[in-house]
Amino acid sequence: MPKGLTPRLADLKQEIEGYARDFGLDCFETVFEILSYEELNMVASYGGFPTRYPHWRWGMEYEQLSKSYEYGLSKIYELVINNDPCYAYLLEANAEIDQKLVMAHVYGHCDFFKNNFSFTHTNRRMIDEMANHATRVRRSIDKIGIEKVEDFIDRCLSLENLIDQHAPHIKRNPDPKLAEEQSKANDRVGGFKVDREYMRGYVNPQAFLDSQRKKVEDEKAKAKKFPERPQRDVLLFLLDHAPLEEWEFDILSIVREEAYYFAPQGQTKIMNEGWASYWHSTIMTTKALRDSEIIDYADHHSGVMGTAPGRLNPYKIGIELYRDIEERWNKGRYGKDWDECDDLRARRNWDKKLGNGRQKIFEVRKHYNDITFIDEFLTPEFAIEQKMFTYGFNEKHNAWEIMDKEFRKVKAKLLQSLTNFGQPVIEVVDANDDNKGELRLAHKHEGTDLKADYARETLRNLQSLWRRPVTLVTKSENKGIALRYDGTTHSEKKVEL
Repeated sequence: MPKGLTPRLADLKQEIEGYARDFGLDCFETVFEILSYEELNMVASYGGFPTRYPHWRWGMEYEQLSKSYEYGLSKIYELVINNDPCYAYLLEANAEIDQKLVMAHVYGHCDFFKNNFSFTHTNRRMIDEMANHATRVRRSIDKIGIEKVEDFIDRCLSLENLIDQHAPHIKRNPDPKLAEEQSKANDRVGGFKVDREYMRGYVNPQAFLDSQRKKVEDEKAKAKKFPERPQRDVLLFLLDHAPLEEWEFDILSIVREEAYYFAPQGQTKIMNEGWASYWHSTIMTTKALRDSEIIDYADHHSGVMGTAPGRLNPYKIGIELYRDIEERWNKGRYGKDWDECDDLRARRNWDKKLGNGRQKIFEVRKHYNDITFIDEFLTPEFAIEQKMFTYGFNEKHNAWEIMDKEFRKVKAKLLQSLTNFGQPVIEVVDANDDNKGELRLAHKHEGTDLKADYARETLRNLQSLWRRPVTLVTKSENKGIALRYDGTTHSEKKVEL
């Protein structure tokens, strides 16, 4: 069972929190609890929550975490939940230096959760909501049976990425009343132009106007699609229109709600971990470290920042990019004058001593996500300093190799990997395909390409919810392909894009 803080750890919490607030961090109240490594692995397998609905997925993740810890492959240092109050967990066996580092890191996360725009629409009482979800799923299990419910959860979880991650912040569809008025306006039939009013009834008789209006309405009805425009939130479309039983609707809505709760964490992984790392580094090295702890701290910090060749460490790239922004804004290395300066010596010695760096990174922390963060602040100089490159498999040499170090290609590759969490973008384009009530989806080529085996399983699970055949249109080698599953057989054919 979770334990409260010891008197010594309570004093350290108060000390670290004081440093965090002195630096300007604005956090929810933060509650720390102490767990054994088994308990911490259990909570981590639930996504950081003490209670989740029953499913084999959590047991699988627990086993993986436990084996990694036992074999010395990985160790959980911190776990914090976006909630009000924030809940964070400390590993009972950690040394005091690790507990201090974790507390400082946690306060960075708490500040980010509270202030970054991506989290403004998240449920700040999600611990209670997760417990409610668990109760609802257990109620369905009691009524329907565990095998049937768990099988349905499996299918829903395979589709949990088919949401519109930007939906909380934008309105894709126009105002329905305005759209209706515009539609009516477009339906008006004026007939032929008449210069003399007394001739109007002869040139445009009522029967002619009625026939023209009927023709317009028939053409509009023929052209009208359902949905009228592509729908990126596939789960919401299924909730609104799929023939689901009541318990199925309830479980799918739970999966969708939790997917939207976790989505901002996927959108800000680099920024969030970078921000927490920046502040644990700042607090520890300027305030909290004792002389005897410096070597241990440096060892543990460098372990977190270590980057294997060909892999992206969000902690490392995040903290270094914040530091780069801080230095640039302190020295005035931005704006028109800086961009137009082509004197290498002048650029190397450029320092207007503005001192705006700390203010700037707080601004960045509030208004950006990973994609805009990288797009706006990644510079050629930073990419060179951090040894960033693209890599791929060279079939000729039968080996993974560096493919390119050109900045634009490196940046484009990184942004592509972050778009939609690095997963394909799928939209519902027609729910009455070929006038047969079949579901038609389209793969938007804004990010990742489809994997054939994943696509087939996705179609299988979508069809089980829609109850009728499902088609997914994608592109391969610049040719359109329609993948279809009718409930028994997979098929594909070439189509025009």
